[in-house]
Amino acid sequence: MKKPYYAVIFTNTRTEEDNGYSDMAQKMEDLARQQKGFLDFETAREKIGISVSYWETLQ
Repeated sequence: MKKPYYAVIFTNTRTEEDNGYSDMAQKMEDLARQQKGFLDFETAREKIGISVSYWETLQ
């Protein structure tokens, strides 16, 4: 990635009752990828989930 860049970090705690979480997480990534200035998206999911999106600017 070209520097400088900005990271947006989203964390959450998974539960057994989080029906639909995976679908919504995929929608969030899909929407992010369509936005101007988007650079990359990374995610890790176990009991605690973390998603990081990278952007060219703060806008």
